[in-house]
Amino acid sequence: MSEIIYQATDLTGSKRVEFLNEARRDRARLRATDGTSLVMLPERTLSLLEALAKWGGAYAKLSTLLRRSTGVPSTSELGELAWLRSLDQEDMEEFLTELQDAIVAAKADEDTAILDECVHAWKATARQLSDPLRRSVLMGTHHSDDYVPAESPDVMNGSEVGTGG
Repeated sequence: MSEIIYQATDLTGSKRVEFLNEARRDRARLRATDGTSLVMLPERTLSLLEALAKWGGAYAKLSTLLRRSTGVPSTSELGELAWLRSLDQEDMEEFLTELQDAIVAAKADEDTAILDECVHAWKATARQLSDPLRRSVLMGTHHSDDYVPAESPDVMNGSEVGTGG
């Protein structure tokens, strides 16, 4: 990374191309006329940093809530993570572990795909568990005698397959 700090006047002269090339490679620094230091970088880099900040903050918040409380945090405590409210504490802790791994992988890959996938999957899980019937099916106790062999639809309608008729 270059330590060159461009001046606002450089953007109107021949150094404009150099500034843009440096910004494309990594980042370019510019000192505005009022003395403010500005940084230009690729949008994908900014998006990655924003996602890492957002989910890193969410991780810290949920981690703190789970450490200090006995039980599931309230909807108001969860705030923007309120979509987790249908999960029990054990599931929230599992989400937290997976979120941490996804944040580390996203940073290493310089790509939020794995982080987006992790959050999407957990949101889908939370939605399914928020429905009482689905929750009872997914989380309930099942016994082998709850299941019976399924008949072929043709046998159930009184006609055999291949009877010609």
